[in-house]
Amino acid sequence: MGSVQSSGSSTVRRILLGSQLRRLREAKGITREDAGYSIRASESKISRMELGRVGFKERDVADLLSLYGVHDDTERRALIGLAREASSAGWWHSYTDVLPHWFQTYVGLEEAAGLIRTYEVQYVPGLLQTADYARAVISLGQPDATAEEVERRVSLRMQRQKLLLSERAPRYHAVIDEAALRRPIGGENVMCGQVERLVDMARHPHVTIQVMPFSFGGHSGECGAFTVLSFPQDDLPDIAYLEQLTGAMYLDKPEDVNQYSRAMERLRAQSETREQTLEALAKIVQLP
Repeated sequence: MGSVQSSGSSTVRRILLGSQLRRLREAKGITREDAGYSIRASESKISRMELGRVGFKERDVADLLSLYGVHDDTERRALIGLAREASSAGWWHSYTDVLPHWFQTYVGLEEAAGLIRTYEVQYVPGLLQTADYARAVISLGQPDATAEEVERRVSLRMQRQKLLLSERAPRYHAVIDEAALRRPIGGENVMCGQVERLVDMARHPHVTIQVMPFSFGGHSGECGAFTVLSFPQDDLPDIAYLEQLTGAMYLDKPEDVNQYSRAMERLRAQSETREQTLEALAKIVQLP
């Protein structure tokens, strides 16, 4: 349980605890329906708990552990303590007024990741955006948002970016389609500032930025934008994240995630190298 307890994200704690409870239930041959009955909940509630998509009541965890035959005091205290920690709010919960519920999970996973690999087609990835560029992107995506709401969303994005400059920064690999860099989001001055930010971030040893050039033609990113998150906890599988207009998909089945991991590796092999990318970015900034 040591690696579980050392996790820095309540989201990851929920997922790890859910995984532990699922293994205990399956080892006893107990159905989700029977487990739900024991805590006065539905089968779907047990499913959401095991996927880490809801919070945990300590009493429910204690009752489930009894049902699953876990009577060792040390193991029970560890798991119930994990349930308590999993209910703690992350810093992003102060942005729930502008943070979609389906994106809260992603921010929590992002905070806990040891490696983030992302491919973007239309925009510069959020963790690399300047405030001006983010403001332009958010205004395009939320045309009915008030000025205050836009600024709150910009603030959230800037807060997320502190992760890449922190002592616990993950390794970050971004492949950006040239189309995202040629599209003048926010105007020429905003784009120049954005490209300069990319040049600056690309100099950090834990950050790798590659441009997928038009000249390459067809490539491995035909599936569209996606992100693959990997974690230092052995109990937590890689997760592929696909964002849509009104929601998102979180894929954790190995056969699904492996396809996105392979696509990312092909994209990285097909894209400009780090040095070529810096040259390409410098040329873009110099465009009239």
